[in-house]
Amino acid sequence: MVGLKPMEVPPTPVVKFVGAGTAACIADLFTFPLDTAKVRLQIQGEAASVNDIKVLRYKGVFGTMKTMVKMEGAASLYNGLVAGLQRQMSFASIRIGLYDSVKQFYCRQSESSGVACRLLAGCTTGALAVTFAQPTDVVKVRFQAHIKVIDGDRRYNGTADAYKTIAKEEGLRGLWKGTNANITRNAIINCAELVTYDLIKEEILKRRLMTDNLPCHFVAAFAAGFCATVVASPVDVVKTRYMNSPAGQYKNALNCALTMVVKEGSVAFYKGFMPAFLRLGSWNIVMFVSYEQLKRAMMMTHGSWETPH
Repeated sequence: MVGLKPMEVPPTPVVKFVGAGTAACIADLFTFPLDTAKVRLQIQGEAASVNDIKVLRYKGVFGTMKTMVKMEGAASLYNGLVAGLQRQMSFASIRIGLYDSVKQFYCRQSESSGVACRLLAGCTTGALAVTFAQPTDVVKVRFQAHIKVIDGDRRYNGTADAYKTIAKEEGLRGLWKGTNANITRNAIINCAELVTYDLIKEEILKRRLMTDNLPCHFVAAFAAGFCATVVASPVDVVKTRYMNSPAGQYKNALNCALTMVVKEGSVAFYKGFMPAFLRLGSWNIVMFVSYEQLKRAMMMTHGSWETPH
């Protein structure tokens, strides 16, 4: 069995919106430890205390995860999961769930959707999603970046406390810290993921290499994940560093990037590349496959949603 059969009735915007958020949460549950390892590798080299750098050095994806389990316990791999799921329900629903609708809006003048039209749609939904979901991303990164020794002090007493503490100590601007860098990152990632997936899937189906089912979705999703990692890694590292930094460490995201170049060299922009690819590649596969199947299941289950958009 390779999944549900292709749909005869196109999914509605509501189905896409709900399906995208749900599929993204499913993908996060599977890949969150890789995301946490990526964050730890990205911030390595900028620890607030020199002693931290000497005592703790992460080596590779699985080496990082092994060190975290040894030093902080297995639960540390899922630090920030609650905020991560909150992020996906608000973030992915917009950037992925609304992509087709925005693409159709931009391309309404032509019968076919060109690459430029798709890129514009990807940038739009990516930027819009960040605007709404940035606080959840800030909290997620803070939890993932915090190095906590077993039975040691916690940075925040839960997700709700994190939102409250950041707002109190850094103001509401603290919850939207790194928004510009994140908009740039997600505009790039959204275009790389969705447009690549869109084009490859369309080409596979046009050439009749596969049918519109799980193997096709898997190939297109893998390619989308690789492309997204390559083009977005530099801005992703800057985003992580800046959002995790204490108030006053960097003037802005650009200053953070320049500081990285001066102190660590250009190679710093690709710190954590392997976990980023493992995470984004596997995340794309789980998300897109789940998304396609969820759309079909929802359309089959809820007859009231079967009106073409």
